[in-house]
Amino acid sequence: MSFEILKPKVTAILMQNHISRDEKLFEICTLLKNTIDYYNWVGFYFRNGEKEELLLGPYVGAPTDHTVIPFGKGICGQVAVSNQNFVVPDVSDQDNYISCSFTVKSEIVVPLFVNGANIGQIDIDSHVLNPFTEADERFLEFVNQEIAKMF
Repeated sequence: MSFEILKPKVTAILMQNHISRDEKLFEICTLLKNTIDYYNWVGFYFRNGEKEELLLGPYVGAPTDHTVIPFGKGICGQVAVSNQNFVVPDVSDQDNYISCSFTVKSEIVVPLFVNGANIGQIDIDSHVLNPFTEADERFLEFVNQEIAKMF
């Protein structure tokens, strides 16, 4: 399914008034994981108040022990510091990578900004080497821009 077809589906999820923010985020995770074949784990991490750490939010995929990630640690922690997208074609090439599973081959993390502040990120793991393109980045930026309207 193309990203252009997914955009209105994301927007429709976020416009639902009868479910909570976390339920909306979970529905987005489910939509992305179920429609993009190389998205094997989709989740959100959010800054823990003023602490320099991320807390796991809604996600879909294999359970993870990484429910708290310090800033600077792993791909997610690095994005919390850099405020930049981070695409990792091959996680085995990264020195500062937190291994979630031997099946994870690549990762993409895109920060979520509200009023210019990085409040969290969407994190996607793939069991495929180097599947993420610029189109993935632009789509995930769109997803986060739409999500930011809920805050």
